[in-house]
Amino acid sequence: MSANGERLPGRAVTLTGWGRVEPSAAWLADPASSAEAAAFVQSAASAAGRAGVIPRGLGRSYNNAAQSAGGLVLSTAWLNQIISLDPATGIAVCEAGTSLEQLMLAGLPHGWFVPVSPGTRQVTIGGAIAADVHGKNHHVAGSFAGHVRDISLLLPSGELRTVTPGSDPRLFWATAGGMGLTGLITRATIQLTKVETSLLKVDTVRTADIDETMAVLAEHDTKHCYTVAWSDSTATGARTGRSVITSGDFAAAGDLPASLRAEPLAFDPKPRLGAPNAFPVGVLNRYSVRIANEIWYRKAPKRRDSEIQSIGQFFHPLDGIRNWNRVYGPGGFRQYQYVLPSGEEASVRRSFEMISGLPAPSFVTVLKRFGAAGSGLLSFPRPGWTLACDFPARTPGLLPLLDQLDRLVTEHGGRVYLAKDSRVSRPTLEAMYPRLQEFRAVRSEIDPEGVFASDLSRRLDL
Repeated sequence: MSANGERLPGRAVTLTGWGRVEPSAAWLADPASSAEAAAFVQSAASAAGRAGVIPRGLGRSYNNAAQSAGGLVLSTAWLNQIISLDPATGIAVCEAGTSLEQLMLAGLPHGWFVPVSPGTRQVTIGGAIAADVHGKNHHVAGSFAGHVRDISLLLPSGELRTVTPGSDPRLFWATAGGMGLTGLITRATIQLTKVETSLLKVDTVRTADIDETMAVLAEHDTKHCYTVAWSDSTATGARTGRSVITSGDFAAAGDLPASLRAEPLAFDPKPRLGAPNAFPVGVLNRYSVRIANEIWYRKAPKRRDSEIQSIGQFFHPLDGIRNWNRVYGPGGFRQYQYVLPSGEEASVRRSFEMISGLPAPSFVTVLKRFGAAGSGLLSFPRPGWTLACDFPARTPGLLPLLDQLDRLVTEHGGRVYLAKDSRVSRPTLEAMYPRLQEFRAVRSEIDPEGVFASDLSRRLDL
């Protein structure tokens, strides 16, 4: 119900993000059209004591960006159709609830792949724009919004407006990375990327320490479209930051072995395993993570060139395990991701030293490089180094460590990712995002009554 006890449309639910922390109760509605979505927004906007409306896709934000305690959450589950896909140009028109996986399944038979893919393909087009997601190819392709031709945006007033980077750049770039706070994206036009096969040629290098890791990443960025390092967060001393770097490019048909040439664009997205509904508390601890990291590091070859890998292997290994977030147990997990500018390699090294001292360090620890910043007012990437870590949420000493990392990142000109953050303070955020006031100005113009709001936006005064 709204703050004065009035029932909002939809059904009562309790929601979390993918990290399964910070649950809140709200009303969830599933509009099947733009007109129905507009009616839901107007109903919530007119409710006395309203608590806010926020869109929600597949719930893969790690925090509470797609939650609105006591308010209305608009699911895009039924707004998930691919309206058109031109096989000659690779231009796709999709409803906001279309997943990246859907777009891959539709595009790959014609030789088209999504221009940017994060670590999961279970992300909607609307969510990819709202978080302005990035991938392993940021150094050459930028982030997702740079490949969007236009969006249809349902404004707080109920108006459905077509917005392009040329027609309304302020609103477009406030929406790109704006975490759903400028309105509900109902559809978008995306330029896909041409590929000859659905397979990749991948080079693997095992590095001894953080200095070698950063040097190899910088070198491989000049030679490959996609680069990433899995890093051992438990390694200390001379081994701090040791990593397994995988760098790849989509293979040409002639690169494939004879056994794969009959179906060069085949794509099988089905998960291979499923995580159990309940994991015992304490399975992930400093000892188990250290052992797992040691095994993962040792099983990688010191060097291997031109291995053929599938899209799932290279881009989305965790998608092979259904509901992998349950591995962290009932307490869930917090992901922390920062970017530090180029030239701050010593600060990156220091962050590894800080993390390796935690009782339960991160198992999924990913380091890569960003290219040029985009135009989004709250977009995360900027030139430099980005590190993402997953920590069991109940790890002793975790929150003080993250506060220390905040200070390191802020003092050295970096920022944290709004799609991952679940605890940064308002003053810290304001120090990290120099265009935050511009974003707030656009919000106040298009939504003076504060119709769109989330748990995240209330905490950070977005």
